[in-house]
Amino acid sequence: MPEAGRVPRRAGRFVRFLAFLLAGPPALCLPSGTDGPFFYHSLPYGSESLYNPAFVVLNGGYSIFQAGNRDRDPFGVDYRTGWKNVMRNVSDPAGSIRAFGWRKFLTTEVIPVSLAPKSAQYVPNYQSHLIGSGMTFRQLSEWYGANGFRHGRVWSAATCAAYHLLNEVVENDAYEGVNVDPIADLWIFDPLGILLFSSNRVSRFFGETLHMRDWSTPAAFDPFGSTLENNADNYMVKWTFPRAERWSLFYHFGLNGLLGLSLGRPEGSSWSFGAGVMSRKQRVVRDDGRGRILTVDLIWNAGLFYDRNGSLMASLLFSGSRAYKAKLNLFPGVVRIRGASPWLFCGLGQENEVIAGGGVRIGPMGLAFRSNGYRH
Repeated sequence: MPEAGRVPRRAGRFVRFLAFLLAGPPALCLPSGTDGPFFYHSLPYGSESLYNPAFVVLNGGYSIFQAGNRDRDPFGVDYRTGWKNVMRNVSDPAGSIRAFGWRKFLTTEVIPVSLAPKSAQYVPNYQSHLIGSGMTFRQLSEWYGANGFRHGRVWSAATCAAYHLLNEVVENDAYEGVNVDPIADLWIFDPLGILLFSSNRVSRFFGETLHMRDWSTPAAFDPFGSTLENNADNYMVKWTFPRAERWSLFYHFGLNGLLGLSLGRPEGSSWSFGAGVMSRKQRVVRDDGRGRILTVDLIWNAGLFYDRNGSLMASLLFSGSRAYKAKLNLFPGVVRIRGASPWLFCGLGQENEVIAGGGVRIGPMGLAFRSNGYRH
């Protein structure tokens, strides 16, 4: 491994190559005049009305803040160390994996061989990085196209590269040493997700057959506690039962997994309920000269959702997480104040403090406050 505290010169070449890796294949694989849109339909209400590149970067870049034992202060992240350590590892992936152990890397990060939490780091890789990030690339491409940008796929790839790198830096934080997680994400699953959703057939399957949508909740900043609240990087799929078209199998996922049922109504709205598990906290299971292995302790959670034409209008979540015991989100189109329709959220923290806030569609984030000023 390179000397601690120094970023090898080849890191610059890696970043340029990563940009090509993210932008090149989609530009080659997607012909002009592609089918769609599959994921972004310019709806003026609900979660889709908030969707834009800043929304994606904030929710994706800081998604680890959802873990209950992470400090939610974005100014408290050691970006300098995080950037250097991520660059050291991804610029020499073979060296880092060799130090970590090829067998361990493949069986924890890539190949599903165990369901034990300490050995299943591959779960978020497939769920969030392959499927979620791939869909995000395609949806951002559609957003850029709908908003008059030329070369929307290139803009989308650049946005995805920015939030992928921010996500890895924030997750790494102040750790220095072998870290193979960004190698799996940036070298394998994120590019494969983009290639996968470069296919019209794949995008049509997820967008039209599974009705996949981005159901992330918007970020709000508490200026008094210096915390980023409410942000979450979430997705939803529904599979309609063949002989009961009003009913669908429902799955909501991100740093959680909620499985349940959805009941559709003739006018295009639906109610969905799911229950499952979510990340309660991150925990180190190995931290030696060969590298660090993180796992998550899981806790129960459940949720009720209301959407209109796939755009989330309201959600109510309950969990045993340290972050929120309960949280209600109302999206634009539900509440109107003097002709405007803001988004609002209200949650109950583990110290029984109220965490509330909201914002408007044109802002990159909203404002929040805690009733007792408590910080994680």
